[in-house]
Amino acid sequence: MLKIKDRIKHNISPSAMGLFDVVVEERDAKDIIKIIVASGSEKPYFKKKYGMTEKGCFIRIGTAAEPMPQQMIDKLFSTRTRNSIGKIKAHRQDLTFEQLSIYYQAKKKSLNKQFKKNLELMTEEGKLNYAAYLMADENNVSIKVAKYKGKSRVDLIENNEYGYCSLIKATKSVLDKVDLENRTATKITSKERKEQRLWSDIALREGIINAFVHNDYTREIPPKFEIFSDRIEITSAGSLPEGLSREEFFEGFSIPRNKELMRIYKDLELVEQLGSGIPRILEHYEKECFHFSENFLRMVFPSVEEVTPQVTPQVTEQVTEQVTEQVTEQVRKLVTVINDETRPANQIMEMLSIKHRPTFFYNYLQPALEHGVIEMTIPDKPKSSKQQYRLTPLGKSLVK
Repeated sequence: MLKIKDRIKHNISPSAMGLFDVVVEERDAKDIIKIIVASGSEKPYFKKKYGMTEKGCFIRIGTAAEPMPQQMIDKLFSTRTRNSIGKIKAHRQDLTFEQLSIYYQAKKKSLNKQFKKNLELMTEEGKLNYAAYLMADENNVSIKVAKYKGKSRVDLIENNEYGYCSLIKATKSVLDKVDLENRTATKITSKERKEQRLWSDIALREGIINAFVHNDYTREIPPKFEIFSDRIEITSAGSLPEGLSREEFFEGFSIPRNKELMRIYKDLELVEQLGSGIPRILEHYEKECFHFSENFLRMVFPSVEEVTPQVTPQVTEQVTEQVTEQVTEQVRKLVTVINDETRPANQIMEMLSIKHRPTFFYNYLQPALEHGVIEMTIPDKPKSSKQQYRLTPLGKSLVK
């Protein structure tokens, strides 16, 4: 398996990393190596030794691999997708990757000094690309999870912000938030007691990760997640990739829009193998749950019963004890200095004697928001210059 990966990595151009999986399966009591190959957007792919020639490019005809005619090579090259996150230079080059390093370490994988090059986070000119920007500790990508009281977008009751950090951290935050919302519904009949989650755990996870990995970030539109009283909607920018039909999409054929992201998500075991996500979702929901438009792909999963409109958990001693066990010492300090006041971020930093803004954001502010002990005064505009923070009922209970 390592030999196969090594040969593909070093002998094919453009880079095919993130476009293939090498896995072991058992068939007829024998272990076999299975290679899953996705379609890339930078055709033609060729053997580096021979370049973009008939000796280096091949086309599958039946069970044979025939040399590709030069006319076809030239045509494919002329239509090659160049506007990808791997080729776009990040507008900031002072990026840090502490969060990404922590996630790799958690999987017992280390990022060496060459990780930016190895993970294809650099352009051909040696500059950090947009994939690097998305994986960096700080960026300007806003990821929201909104909750509405009814079946329409008229009455917004909760708007959670999980962006402005590494896309991996944002993904995990959204997964955790939706998991909290995905409560267990109980139905008691004359014969039995049935317990069922509002939505399929497997389908939700696949849908959320699919939205993050395959979103078209070149449009600077992030994926969004919306919870209604009767459903959850997951929307990503960009419709089906060019060359992929709806039938192929539902059958699990894959054309990764962002192969750089796909590779990292696979490294961190958030994605199992290419093309497995959609078939998994279809085990729980019908094809009609997928809505395709010219610019967006939306997954709509109906809930098994009405979603509760309650925003903040009832502040009981049990809830407070659970939160107390989870919060860090930094969050406790932040909650204490805010107390009963409404304060801007710079004032809170000053009261905590913190001068390094990223430290304040990642160790104090963001965890406090995620635990629901503080809230924004202007949730619709997280980066507003007038933004301030105050304690929630849960935060006040924690202080007491």
